[in-house]
Amino acid sequence: MLKRPTDANAPFCPSEVSGTVNVPENGPLWKKILRYAGPGLLVSVGYMDPGNWATAIQGGSQFGYDLLFVVVLSSLAAIVLQCLSMRLGIVTGKDLAVHCREQYSPVQAKGLWAFAELSIIACDLAEVLGCALAFKLLLGVSLPVGVALTALDTIIVLGLKGKGFRRLEAIVLGLILTIGVCLFAELFLVDPDPLAVMAGLVPSLEKLGQRDALYLAIGILGATVMPHNLYLHSSVVQTRIMRHDLNQDGTRLAEAIKLSRIDTVVSLFLALFINGAILVLAAAFYKPGGGNVMDIDQAYYLLAPVAGTAAAAILFGLALLASGQSSTFTGTIAGQVIMEGFLKLRIPGWQRRLLTRALALGPAMVGVLTLGDHVIGKMLVGSQVVLSLQLPFAMYPLIRLTGRGDLMGQFVNAWWTQALSWFLFVVISSANLWLVWQALFG
Repeated sequence: MLKRPTDANAPFCPSEVSGTVNVPENGPLWKKILRYAGPGLLVSVGYMDPGNWATAIQGGSQFGYDLLFVVVLSSLAAIVLQCLSMRLGIVTGKDLAVHCREQYSPVQAKGLWAFAELSIIACDLAEVLGCALAFKLLLGVSLPVGVALTALDTIIVLGLKGKGFRRLEAIVLGLILTIGVCLFAELFLVDPDPLAVMAGLVPSLEKLGQRDALYLAIGILGATVMPHNLYLHSSVVQTRIMRHDLNQDGTRLAEAIKLSRIDTVVSLFLALFINGAILVLAAAFYKPGGGNVMDIDQAYYLLAPVAGTAAAAILFGLALLASGQSSTFTGTIAGQVIMEGFLKLRIPGWQRRLLTRALALGPAMVGVLTLGDHVIGKMLVGSQVVLSLQLPFAMYPLIRLTGRGDLMGQFVNAWWTQALSWFLFVVISSANLWLVWQALFG
């Protein structure tokens, strides 16, 4: 029987948003589902950040609905990997970062930590650029001023000090609902072609034949399956487990995995619908008089005449701002989880936020000052490609660990889960290698 971790191995929860949610052993199923809901929601926020917007908008405006199937398949891959991450955290009582520190040599662990930190910085760069654009469009400030304003989100993180996970999850849910309402209102105004949308859902390698299409597809993949989210989920899911209450036959663990899987799948399907809505919205810009929108900054201005109302532009800006701010919350927690797990170093959330934001502000400010406002779309898409390049370095230890019977016991990966996971690893790694080859020798 798998040895259960003691309280000394309690799940890491950043002190600013700490606490474990008490889930009763008995009670109606719907109440248990609600009590286990939340970690998947926090993770899904990473799939709705401004980087997703940029890749989806450029993909939809440049290739119509052709890349819609990439959004769907990437989201399904994310569900598989996030379920592995969730199961690792629940069964072992340790997150992925802690396991990497314990299972690999110091040099290997430091390397994995560096890649994880790079993914967080790339993600934060997207948040800076997205929020800066939203500030520019909603407040009328210049883009450099908008970038500077994003530094103030540290104050928001400070406001979370001492709050529980339920409070944080409620805030994130409110932001997600804001994004969803804004986007689906936009879709109603634009009125896309249903048949064309259905055709875009059909997978086709031919649609990826163009170099730009594959580049965007890899960007969509990186924006959807964020590597640092695999570390985050394996940690925050433990807020639903009272480890001293676990029974020896594993029935409560099995129930926790089942209910957490429901939370994960539902939350990531919500993210799938939102990302799909963004691409469909961008593809609808091809309507007569709509023009060819290539970048996220152009989308705001050209959406209003397409929809026939200036309200559409306001909705776009508000949703973009909400997506950036919601990602700020989870990015901070992910950074703390990774730092604590790999380095045994815990710092206050506002310091972690300030450190990450400072590293992202530099490239963002240099880019907009030297290359102009229109570089923002290219920088956003590029940041998501960086995320895709980091993804195999988080996938490999996750798949290896969840496939080990000595760690997972009766909850080790089934053969088909293991085969599917390694298939995803090979596909994603191959796509990244092709991209690097094209960049160097293409």
